[in-house]
Amino acid sequence: MSANATVAIHSSQFPENVRRDLLQSLRSRRMAHKFHYDSVKQTQKWLALHQHYSPSRNDESCRAAYDESFKAAAGEMAPGPVHVIGLGCGGGQKDTRLIKILKSRNRELFYTPCDVAVAMVLTARHAARAVLAEDHCFPLVCDLQTAEDLPATFEFPAARGARRVLSFFGMMPNFEPLQILPKLASLVRFRDILLLSANLAPGSSNADNVRNILPQYDNTHTRDWLLTVLLDLGIEKNDGDLQFEIEAKNSLRRIAARFQFRRNRRIEIGDERFSFKSGQKIRLFFSYRYTPELIQKLLARHRLNLRGQWIAESGEEGVFLCRRS
Repeated sequence: MSANATVAIHSSQFPENVRRDLLQSLRSRRMAHKFHYDSVKQTQKWLALHQHYSPSRNDESCRAAYDESFKAAAGEMAPGPVHVIGLGCGGGQKDTRLIKILKSRNRELFYTPCDVAVAMVLTARHAARAVLAEDHCFPLVCDLQTAEDLPATFEFPAARGARRVLSFFGMMPNFEPLQILPKLASLVRFRDILLLSANLAPGSSNADNVRNILPQYDNTHTRDWLLTVLLDLGIEKNDGDLQFEIEAKNSLRRIAARFQFRRNRRIEIGDERFSFKSGQKIRLFFSYRYTPELIQKLLARHRLNLRGQWIAESGEEGVFLCRRS
């Protein structure tokens, strides 16, 4: 294995654009989720948190749901090379399991692990390199939220002509659905498969059911991870309190985390100054909870046809396979 790794950086994650997005986050008092993965330290904290609380790591039926969806995707692919594109690849464990299943069917495989953090992309690359040739892996750092040229971004000459499986695992909860789904739909070509997962509220998305899963968020590991971005900006833990709450938005419920200041604080970034008064809040995080029925309706609205779904026995997570209708 080479001692070097070549990683492409999309302009959405160039320093001037990252700075612009950070300033906008502070002005709007709504932190963009990508700033929770910005450093190696944050990436390591998130990976540890995911290992500890994620149903896909700790619930065998959830893991089985993913594996069944991978087999179904492999069964739907016509013969020929396949390009797996991990949109929000995280540590790459799920993508690597998908690649293994595809490889078992004697296909030529390509992989693009894509995330907002270099450390995350390199972690996913390392996981996939156990089963994939180095020159068939194209790591990419990109912000799916702000990039305006996604279809062109994911055209790789080396993988031209390959059928594509796009994965979007663990990402739906942290995007506004009507913002991210048009972007996903723009990437899915007629021969492509999209595999996405969603956090679900067992039974329905009413407040009581969402409240039952609140401990997955309101815990020491998550608090430590979410507060890192503020601590790195110069805010101290005793400057305020991190509060979790359940919100209703349209027909959905989501869990949101906000930091409420107990005393006045000021942040300086270059020549920009941001003042926070006692009692003011900044939203650090949100996570939507869906139902399978709502996922199907949202996909259909963007001409994505649901071909199969696999739900963990707990009802807390589901994987959905769709193609362009």
